[in-house]
Order: sequence, then structure tokens, then C-alpha cells
Amino acid sequence: MSYWTGKRVLVTGGAGFVGTNLVEALRAAGGRDPVVARSADSDLTREADVERLLDAVRPQVIFHLAGYVGGILANKERPADFFYRNLMMGTLLIHHASRRGVEKLVAAGAGCGYPEHAPVPLREESFWDGYPQKESAPYSLAKRMLIVQAEAYYRQYGFVSVVGVPGNVYGPHDNFDLYQAHVIPALVRKFVEAVKEGASEVVVWGSGRPARDFVYVGDVARGLLLAAERYTEPRLVNLSSGQDSSVRDVVEALTELTGFRGRLVWDTSKPDGQLRRVFDVSRARRELDFEPQVSLREGLRQTVEWFRAHRSRLVGGRVYA
Repeated sequence: MSYWTGKRVLVTGGAGFVGTNLVEALRAAGGRDPVVARSADSDLTREADVERLLDAVRPQVIFHLAGYVGGILANKERPADFFYRNLMMGTLLIHHASRRGVEKLVAAGAGCGYPEHAPVPLREESFWDGYPQKESAPYSLAKRMLIVQAEAYYRQYGFVSVVGVPGNVYGPHDNFDLYQAHVIPALVRKFVEAVKEGASEVVVWGSGRPARDFVYVGDVARGLLLAAERYTEPRLVNLSSGQDSSVRDVVEALTELTGFRGRLVWDTSKPDGQLRRVFDVSRARRELDFEPQVSLREGLRQTVEWFRAHRSRLVGGRVYA
């Protein structure tokens, strides 16, 4: 019998990128359909809404994947919103879950919560060893508070909360808006549309040298499930591939996978950003038996296929499943 058999599960942000994939992983693991909390129905920054939601669902396990997110420009323009909304969602959920006998809460943290100059690979032990990148600090510090609250509520109330920190997540149901998307969904869209339109070239920002820890969203979802199944005390744990791949590696794979035959133009007037960012996943391997199952090439292939199948349902630059 699966750990998830008969469990009442609540997923905040369950209609989003990671949430949609987690719901699919939960069903595959033998769980019944979870309740998905949608922002249109419950404002998780309002205490009354959180209480009403928890009283209606009576969850045994909560996955808190909802977040107020955006790019660097949005973080610069609305830092107070990013701080307040993310802080309040986590604070209210953990507080009222602990009061209602919820067994466990697993939250998605933020990789940008690591100190800006933390040594690479990023280890959980260095999480508090410095200030995060300034532009996104209001967001990332609000997310950091999840682990502080988790430890405090465990010491005082015995309530178990776990924070999983994913790497550069990509895959089906991602945001493919070229103005907001992260590197892989943006590149997938560029190459797929270039092939469809018969474009002679694809422009890629930067030099292609920066390396990132790209992790397939299905692996992250499975890691979050494992964290809920196995941890019985508060924990911070990296959930990523543990391997770094360059943007150039991604571009070369997408060129082949999409069948693009045109010219690549590297726009080196655009910044590269940090040259290397990779996560140490030894804790997840040791404590959760977590091992990423989807290689970068296979994950890119699945992402390309999914985007091609859903491209006609593009709404305002965002693909909705």
C-alpha cells in the first residue's frame, strides 16, 4: 500500500508549473486526487481565507507550492509585494496547519535564497552564510523564513515542515512567455517557432558559457513526494540534478531535437550572469534515496514535444494545460 493511499492532500499552487506536475506524480504514486487551492478562490495572504480553506479540506499533508514570482525587473519594481505576499502565505499556512493537526507540510523554497557568493556546489550547510542577490532579496528572504518557521514550530509544537530547494526547473507546463521565461522554456519556444516559421537564424542571449543545474520538473515533483514520505522533522534539502550544463549544451541539443538548420547568433551584448551555479544533492541522495531519473537531453525532448502539442493554446504568452 502506498503512503499516499487515502491521504487527504492539499496543494497550493497546484495549477502552476511545479504544482501541475506534482499532482500528476501524486496520482502515479497511488494518491487520490488532491484539493488544488487556486488564488481565485482563496487569497493565502488573508488569514480568514487560510483558515476557511483548511477547515473545508481538513488535509493530512500540504504541499505549499504557491508563490508570488517574477523576473528581475518585477522584483526591482515591486519588492514589497514580493516580500509581503510570499512571507504571509508561508507564515499563515504553517501556523494554521500546526493548529489543525495536519501531519506534514512540504514547501518549495527558492534557490536564489542561497548567499550570492556561496561556494559552488551549493550545500544546505551554507544556506545562512551570507546575503542573497540584492535584486531578489525581498523574495528570497521571505522564502528563507519558511525554514526558520519550520524549525520554530517543530521545537514548540512538534509540527513537521520541510523545505525543498529545486535547481533550474524546466519541463511541461512551464511558462514559455519570452519576456518572463527562464532560459530553457525561452529557448524551446525560439527553436520550435523558428522551425515552424522557416526562420534562417535563432538569436541566443549571451555567450553560451554560463552553466546551470537544470532539473526536470518530474524529478522535482518526485523529490517533494519523497520528502513528505520520509522526513519526520524539519529539513532543508536540495532537489536538483547535481550536474551543471552550459547554455551552449542546451542550444546544441535543441538544434538537433527540433531539426533547426539555420544559423545561431550569440548576442554577446546581453549579460551572461553568474558563470556557474550547481547544487549539491548528496543530502537528498542519502536521506531520501533521491536520484534524478530524466537526463537533460530526454527532458528537453519531452519539453519540446509538450510545447509543440500545446502551442496553439498559448494565451498571452503563457501555455496553460
